[in-house]
Amino acid sequence: MTSPIGLTEGCRDALHHLRQAREINTVIFRIADAPGVLAPEMEGNLTHDELVSALPADQARLFVHELSFATPEGSRRHEMLLILWMPADAEAQEEIYTAGYTFLKEYLPDVHVHLTARRQDQLEYRRLVALAG
Repeated sequence: MTSPIGLTEGCRDALHHLRQAREINTVIFRIADAPGVLAPEMEGNLTHDELVSALPADQARLFVHELSFATPEGSRRHEMLLILWMPADAEAQEEIYTAGYTFLKEYLPDVHVHLTARRQDQLEYRRLVALAG
């Protein structure tokens, strides 16, 4: 199995920015042109709908997203999600992106919600809240 061997400097910076700054809540990653390296494709403060719209229909991606939601008791919560976006048309990319997903799970031990999504309905807001809740 091919395994990413590292992160680009930009990837490390993007993850640090996500954790330290409040102006972004999402980092989308792709496999870099250099084999075995994850690179940031986008950093942003995205709504749920913007996030789903930003994902390519025919290519895999990895993303870390801070989900904000209210508990049934009315308190506000924020939970980091690590998601592997693997649409049906990206089947040829599955092995390398799965390796990247495994790498990020180990690199981000404080992110406890992990999901592989193959269809947009699997990223439905209420479903993500239930997983994070």
